[in-house]
Amino acid sequence: MKILAIGAHFDDVELGCGGALAAHAARGDEVYVFVATVSGFTNQYDQSVRSSDVARAEAEEAMKVLGVKQMFCGDFKTLEVEFVDSLNIQILRLVEQLAIEQVYAHWTGDIHHDHQAVARASLHSCRHVPRLLMYRSNWYHSTLDFRGNFYVDITDHWDAKEQAIRAHQSEMERTGAKWISFFRNEAENAGQRIGVRYAEVYEVVKWLQS
Repeated sequence: MKILAIGAHFDDVELGCGGALAAHAARGDEVYVFVATVSGFTNQYDQSVRSSDVARAEAEEAMKVLGVKQMFCGDFKTLEVEFVDSLNIQILRLVEQLAIEQVYAHWTGDIHHDHQAVARASLHSCRHVPRLLMYRSNWYHSTLDFRGNFYVDITDHWDAKEQAIRAHQSEMERTGAKWISFFRNEAENAGQRIGVRYAEVYEVVKWLQS
């Protein structure tokens, strides 16, 4: 099976669906990732927090950990992604050229500006892909409810997910490694609901069972 995970920034797919991607790779599926932005950004005081070069280097290391076959990168600036045709075309071309059969995309209810735009573009450009799941990749509240109704057992792949997240050393330093504790707790809670140690939960957009 050919899998495409779509994220706005380097680190989004690791946080949102890293365990599932590692599981796919372990089963022999072809796993691809598309990241829309260069992912460098500055804070509210115009101080550089992470350079684009560092972000990409960290992501490339994370992709190796997860077993991703190839990562494709867009050139949008962080916090400047819009639901525009240039983004749609980039995703649609990958879907068609790689003959993608299943997609992991941002949740459309995410409050992050870039995440919302990429989510909308994913739904638009992947409209002919038979399987599409939405993931969460941050811990912020939304006015919408994430309807998690599809679970993936990542018990055997949590270590790979954590290692991939830790590959983003610049973000680990910025957040004090809070990502690890938060997403481990999320995975434990999801796993408890379905009787496994660790799981990822998704909202189904569509799922064709053959």
